[in-house]
Amino acid sequence: MPTNTEPTQSIAMPETLARFIAEHAPVAVLTGAGISTASGIPDYRDHNGNWKRKQPVQHQDFMGSATARQRYWARSLYGFPIMMKAAPNPSHHVLSQLEQVGLVSRIITQNVDRLHQKAGSRTAIDLHGRADEVICMSCGLRRERRLMHELCALLNPAYTSLSAEAAPDGDADLEADFSHFQVPACPDCGGIMKPDVVFFGDNVPRPRVDECFDTINQSGALLVIGSSLMVYSGFRFARHIHQQNKPLAILTRGKTRADELASLKLDADIVTTLSALSR
Repeated sequence: MPTNTEPTQSIAMPETLARFIAEHAPVAVLTGAGISTASGIPDYRDHNGNWKRKQPVQHQDFMGSATARQRYWARSLYGFPIMMKAAPNPSHHVLSQLEQVGLVSRIITQNVDRLHQKAGSRTAIDLHGRADEVICMSCGLRRERRLMHELCALLNPAYTSLSAEAAPDGDADLEADFSHFQVPACPDCGGIMKPDVVFFGDNVPRPRVDECFDTINQSGALLVIGSSLMVYSGFRFARHIHQQNKPLAILTRGKTRADELASLKLDADIVTTLSALSR
């Protein structure tokens, strides 16, 4: 299978991608943080796949440290509203349209912002969960994260006036004294409330992974958009499609972990490229 992994800046890029989708439809799509940056949500890594900011909270730290939970929920007071106010950009809408006409089989997203659903995608798989809900790690109670956010603000008014730079997943880059921050417990059992997202160091639930593999098995190709695939939870799907001898296309700025597996690599602006598909 010929491989083109060199950055391409040609006016024919949308045509090349359109041809790839048409020839291999239905195509499964895997999206990463790069598709949501145009909606005002920052990403984790630069174009070389390196960290742009401090690594986010680890699952083990969140569960094992009250201090880590204080820090997370205090920073969430700033970061979460930014994510919830974000609106889908043209890329999300184009993918929803392609899904509706059968060219895209299903969207798998590494993002937790729910922007694909807001754009009309009805079957998108939230690989890493969803940031708009919280779950009790003891009894399983689910609540809207908005309620947790409002309670945190009510209990901690001194922290609501702090300014910070937004980070992915409803977090924020903020350093302060969090020792007095009050973290609400589960109203039913007093357990730890956690965003319903897969933190770094945790595993994606197996049934969700199997659902993604089933989607790829039933698709003619995989199109990765806006992801460096540095995290194994996404990279394994690129490897899986390659092992099936089905084509892999990648649309993102910079290098990815799967460049050598790709039959088509477009190093291009995501919004510009996808918007051209709907013309």
